[in-house]
Amino acid sequence: MSLYLYDFSEYTGDDVNEIGQFEDEHLERYWTEPNRYPFLVQVAEKYAGFILVRAMAAPGAYQPIYHIAEFFVMKKYRMRGIGRQMACQIFDRFPGEWRVEEMEENLPAQVFWRKVIDEYTGGRYQEISDPDWQGPVQAFHSPGGSR
Repeated sequence: MSLYLYDFSEYTGDDVNEIGQFEDEHLERYWTEPNRYPFLVQVAEKYAGFILVRAMAAPGAYQPIYHIAEFFVMKKYRMRGIGRQMACQIFDRFPGEWRVEEMEENLPAQVFWRKVIDEYTGGRYQEISDPDWQGPVQAFHSPGGSR
């Protein structure tokens, strides 16, 4: 998480704490709260990244909407298709409605997610705006592992 937060500080402006570490106050919740799902990713038995997924209740809906809360691939493993594979496996694992948000300033993430979601859905997604988010949001349906 510290490596991710370091990379992300380019967009958030966050600084390290008084002992020189980046902190995320939400990380521990992924092991204790329902509707939060942590995944560590390995390549050749070496840690290469992680994905944090949240299932959030939609007003008036029976099923949750899934969100990528955090997504990280270590620089060593980038540009090798690992991030795309990670994302597709997660989309397959959680069939249903999805929203993937990127910060307005994070142009590389926007390029990545638009490409991955376009490939995953065969172009069947919408880019929407969310009044509670500053940046693009891709909305789509995952059929799950049966696609």
